[in-house]
Parts: sequence; C-alpha cells; structure tokens
Amino acid sequence: MKINEIYKSIQGESTFAGRPCVFIRTTGCNLRCEWCDTTHAFEEGREMTIETILAQVESHSCRLVELTGGEPLLQKEAPRLVTRLLDGGHTVLIETSGSLDIRRMDPRAVVIMDIKCPGSGMSGAMRWDNLAALKPSDQVKFVIRDRADYDWAVEILDRYPSLTRGVVLFSPVFGALDPRLLADWILEDGRPVHLQLQIHKYIWHPETRGV
Repeated sequence: MKINEIYKSIQGESTFAGRPCVFIRTTGCNLRCEWCDTTHAFEEGREMTIETILAQVESHSCRLVELTGGEPLLQKEAPRLVTRLLDGGHTVLIETSGSLDIRRMDPRAVVIMDIKCPGSGMSGAMRWDNLAALKPSDQVKFVIRDRADYDWAVEILDRYPSLTRGVVLFSPVFGALDPRLLADWILEDGRPVHLQLQIHKYIWHPETRGV
C-alpha cells in the first residue's frame, strides 16, 4: 500500500471526536474538492507492507484507528488491512468520499462517508448506491460551504429519509463558513443532525500536519 503518513492524534471529527486515534493516511485521491485540506496526500508517500503498517499502528498503543486519505478505497489492499486491524482488536473508522464502492470493506468497520455538496465541485462523483450499503453504525458527512450547500444537503435528507436513522454530520468548511451561522440554520430547521467542527484545527494551527 502507498502510505502518506501514520501518526497518533486527537480525533477531530465524527462522533468519535476528542478521542486519541491512530491515523493511517493513504496516498492518492480520485477527487479534487475545492476546499481540500490534504492536498499533500495526492502524491506524497511511500510503499509499505501491511505488516509494517500494523507494526507502526501497534507502536502507538491506541485501539482506535482511522483509515483516511486521500481516498483509502483506491488502495486495493485496504480491505485486507482493515480486516487485520479489526481482528487485532482495534476499532476501525474508514473516512471515504462516497465515490467508490464501500461494500468491499469489512462490515465491522465504521464507514464515515462524505456526501459531496455542490460547493466541493465534486457532487457529480457521488456513488448513490452506497446509501443502500450503509450500516446503522456508519455515519454520513456533509461539508458545507454556504447556504446553497446547506439547502442542497437538506434536500438530500428529504430525498433519502433513511439517512437520519443514523448519524448525519454537518461540517462547515473551515475558514469559509462561520460555524455560528451553520448552527443557526440547524436550530431554525430542527433537523436531527450533528454540527461537527474539526476540533484539531482549533487545537493546532489549521495547516499543521500529523495532528
């Protein structure tokens, strides 16, 4: 597998936010979101065996692990790595764009799947049949840039009401949308969604890597 970096930090997103977590960041992404904050993962990285990856994860003495990117589902060995981590007693989160088939992954893992809003420039890449493959333990995330993105996200929730049976995350694009404004919209609508802030960007400088 081609890996950009492996590090331990505080989980900044999802309902696991605030917990220590080991991040396995893969190299490569098939999308180019307008607000992407991990462009260094497009090309940078090195080939690593699964055994080497597992050894590095174990060195951090942390049971929560996230496979992220880039886009981790581009790595053909990602399903095997996830299964090995789960078999080793880890809780595994998979952060994915929603553009690739999530059914390849071990069902014991928690999929955190983006539904790309128009402000990303990548909403046309969404693989909508992934919605039917979501498990009750999975989470979906809308990264919202402006009111148009918010209204689009609400329309998707109306179109696919089953999404609100699970965890739905609304996250403002950092530096582009005031979180207070997004909070106001959510409160006005009364939607059963979670307001998500990327807390690692408030703890450390937003451009700091490896956190």
